[in-house]
Amino acid sequence: MLSRRRLGAVARKEIIQLRRDSRSLTLAFVLPVLLVVLFGYAITWDVDNIATAVVDQDRSSRSREVIDAFRSSGYFTVARILERPGDIGRLMDREAVELALVIPPDFSSAIRAGRPARLQAIVDGSDANTASIILGYAQAVALSYSSTLQLDGRVRAPPATAESRVWYNEDLSSRNMIVPGLVAVIMMIIAAMLTSLTIAREWERGTMEQLAATPVHRLEVVIGKLLPYLAIGLIDVVVVSLIGILLFGVPFRGNAILLMILATFFLIGALGLGMFISAVAKSQVLATQLAMIATFLPAFLLSGFMFAISVMPAPLQAITYLVPARYFLVVTRGIFLKGVGVEVLRVQGLLMIAFAAVGLGLATRIFQKRIE
Repeated sequence: MLSRRRLGAVARKEIIQLRRDSRSLTLAFVLPVLLVVLFGYAITWDVDNIATAVVDQDRSSRSREVIDAFRSSGYFTVARILERPGDIGRLMDREAVELALVIPPDFSSAIRAGRPARLQAIVDGSDANTASIILGYAQAVALSYSSTLQLDGRVRAPPATAESRVWYNEDLSSRNMIVPGLVAVIMMIIAAMLTSLTIAREWERGTMEQLAATPVHRLEVVIGKLLPYLAIGLIDVVVVSLIGILLFGVPFRGNAILLMILATFFLIGALGLGMFISAVAKSQVLATQLAMIATFLPAFLLSGFMFAISVMPAPLQAITYLVPARYFLVVTRGIFLKGVGVEVLRVQGLLMIAFAAVGLGLATRIFQKRIE
């Protein structure tokens, strides 16, 4: 039977050690803020202000209309006007432009004659993903211009048009997807790193024997040590979420209480994992390194935060099922952007509970071997 008095005593002891350890407090409160601000500004998949070079060989009102259409789209910035296509390669070699438009001499005459008017778009393909996006934007601008060409004094529209509507992220801003994902990734890293120091600190300071001699059950030791860090983790979740909402303008459409409940289970699992690593390593330096490897790389690369899981090779997709951040990522993005509730996040909630049980179980089992 767990004793609240003994739990409180272990928790108070850990709080005292935390107050004396300025590095851990800095790691707990300053690092999450720095990470969300740094990653929030540094990581983006938005492609805009595309530096564009134009070779206008037609020099007509029609060619100027095309150039204006690209300018007014909001994605392209005409950086250079070139005299001949041979200058394009030199600019792309220096990465001065990302797109080059070549308007042939017969562009306007082809339009007047009712023939297809060709427009050449040359893209720097060294970054394949960015090049694909730029080509998509260029094709959309060209299609929009061609659909409203004035022929014979009237506007000829295509027989059918498609109108798109974007749900949940109307501006198609990558920041709205990145910041909620950062909540999951950062908390996975910070939580495991915080508790990765707890038992290793006891060994290095020579207080493990004293702790082993106390009439405290191993589960009480584990839970008592986790409670202060759980409180810190929940505070960090609130702070990081508020930074995302207030600084980056990310919408929050869901239930904050549901987010905190699921975050609690997720943090318990991550904290337990960190304590397990701490008990195995016995060294604070080694424990920190192991915690970083065990949390940062999987959470950053295999959770779906940076790369879509569906495009990964089948073996890696199978491994992602073992990454808890994968499920909490669905929770944060679902609550932030879609406002979904328990009926949608039921599976993720059960997995968070399972993760908490596994984390506590691992920490308790390995700690049992050290004090008995």
